[in-house]
Amino acid sequence: MAEKVILLDLFASMFGMRARVALAAKGVEYEYREEDLRNKSQLLLESNPIHKKIPVLIHNGKPVCESLIIVEYIDELYDVGRKMWTKNGEELEAAKKEFAEILKQLESELGDKAFFGGERFGFLDVALVTYSTWFHTYEKCGGFSIGEDCPKLIEWVRRCLDIDFVSESLTDSAKVYDFALMLRKVFGIHTS
Repeated sequence: MAEKVILLDLFASMFGMRARVALAAKGVEYEYREEDLRNKSQLLLESNPIHKKIPVLIHNGKPVCESLIIVEYIDELYDVGRKMWTKNGEELEAAKKEFAEILKQLESELGDKAFFGGERFGFLDVALVTYSTWFHTYEKCGGFSIGEDCPKLIEWVRRCLDIDFVSESLTDSAKVYDFALMLRKVFGIHTS
């Protein structure tokens, strides 16, 4: 019997991108199904009835409802990153400082290694590289440059993107930025 793998996802979800990178790294063939989170599919509602969130990996009819790994500072990066495009004024300035501290911590962990695990792309790189697709949005909305504060982190992103299966699995950062701008309009978030 053939293996059937379906990924319920949203193109801009960094957690979904994490799943796509991991699937590509393992060479797993799968069917991708884009979800409209304002009009969730019946399959998503049945596969993740409690949280009703993406991504959901369905393997031979059995759903797996969490991203690969959630590390405490990854959650912090997501929450602070979200503030970069949803806040203004003093809240944005505070978020920028907190975000810079988190990125510097990540850069410190990276050190002089090519990848977080050493010289080869590994599991932690899969978990973190998806955030880089939002860097452009954070910079544009926050009015700063990640590369100025964390050049080693940006070089790590470039090394990751040089790997075909990584670059092919990640959503273009300009598309993510357009998505964030659309969400700002939907939620009535105005720039100051």
